[in-house]
Amino acid sequence: MRAPTRVPRKARVPERDVERTMTFAALAQAPDRRRTEARLLALVVLIAVFGYTYTGLSMGGLLPGGLAVFTAAMLFMTLVPHLVLRRYAPRADPLILPLTTLLTGIGLVLLHRLDLTYAQSPRLKTAQAANGQLLWTVIGVVACLAILLMLRDHRILQRYIYLTMVIALVLLMAPAFFGADMYGAKRWILLGPLSLQPGEFVKIMISVFFAGYLTVNRDALALAGRRVMGIQLPPGRQLAPIFTIWAISLLVLIFERDLGTSLIFFGVFVIMLYMATDRTSWVVCGLLMATVGAAVVGSLEPHVHGRVTAWLDPMRAFTKAGQAEHMSDQLAQALFSFGSGGISGSGLGQGRPELIGFAGNSDFILTTVGEELGLAGVMAVIMLYVLLAQRGLRVGLSARDPFGKLLAVGLSGALLLQVFVVAGGVTGLIPLTGKALPFLAKGGSSLVANWLMVALLLRISDHAQRRREPV
Repeated sequence: MRAPTRVPRKARVPERDVERTMTFAALAQAPDRRRTEARLLALVVLIAVFGYTYTGLSMGGLLPGGLAVFTAAMLFMTLVPHLVLRRYAPRADPLILPLTTLLTGIGLVLLHRLDLTYAQSPRLKTAQAANGQLLWTVIGVVACLAILLMLRDHRILQRYIYLTMVIALVLLMAPAFFGADMYGAKRWILLGPLSLQPGEFVKIMISVFFAGYLTVNRDALALAGRRVMGIQLPPGRQLAPIFTIWAISLLVLIFERDLGTSLIFFGVFVIMLYMATDRTSWVVCGLLMATVGAAVVGSLEPHVHGRVTAWLDPMRAFTKAGQAEHMSDQLAQALFSFGSGGISGSGLGQGRPELIGFAGNSDFILTTVGEELGLAGVMAVIMLYVLLAQRGLRVGLSARDPFGKLLAVGLSGALLLQVFVVAGGVTGLIPLTGKALPFLAKGGSSLVANWLMVALLLRISDHAQRRREPV
């Protein structure tokens, strides 16, 4: 009797080998992405260097003294990350890095423009910020490259979500006990001559935690509960997470008087919760709880109440600035600045953004854009943010693993929320929050944290494209 013929099993290729073994057509697609990125980066360098040169000529009639250093820094910010992406993330999204670099370059030009005014008016007693921002930009780019080199798979972060959340809560609550009270809020920790804003890094950590937590518990959170006024509410037991996050955000708002961080912290959770469960009831609950919490704290906490009062009647705050405590005329000055800019603006270097005081190079840097570049410049900057967030959301939609999908959406949502609370505050849409405008405003912590966020988006996009390509 003849023994049965044994059919050899098809060798199973490990997942890591699958991701590296691509067809010639798939391998040919990666250089096209990087060539597109290279062309856009070259355009970004030209725009930034032109803006820097034009500012010096417009305000002083001479080429700015730091033009060579600025050009070298822009070349470093574009060339080195581009080469690293070619080698270690060749399939990453080709627009994320150019958009980030362009926003950073615009911020450096605006800070340089403000420094020239502060140098000509010592009575303003405002320290120059462009050189320090340039140094922090280089540090942020190096941190971004370090993440790309060390983190070859973003799914490794899912193993440490609880450790990440513990660190995030410690950093979030640290300013309330060890922080310095600056500009009416306690969001900074002073380390000698340096100041650190832990909240800028917390938004990344909570996105990592929520992505891992919701990946595991999304089915339980998607259960249907009672129907109230036509809205299907979640079950009472599953409401515990959102109540916990709501309570933590209120504590941050009460003890640190930081309205912006509380809104971002709570908003990111609601966005990711909706993304994981696809239930509108979670969004409704989140909006109601955010409104109730902000109303209660706004009526009880003096600093927050002062900002709400100035938001409701900015002209009254302008006339009584300095007479009443917690009353500021900055919002009225910002509205004057936007109004004087009109559609096309007064021209770079021809406005008076220094009238807002120290806020001229913080969250109110958008008013410099509105006054000197007009409504057209403001819309261009906002569209750059929207396009960057759209690329991040596109990365989330293209990711195959649930953790990467939620993480990309959470990071993009955090960026959009921060832009919204800053732009909405300076234009009078919502009360002022004091948060830094990402990539544009002065702030080393914000700059480094946002470049770390970009590194994660690049890594997720590279991994998502590898999984989509045929073997």
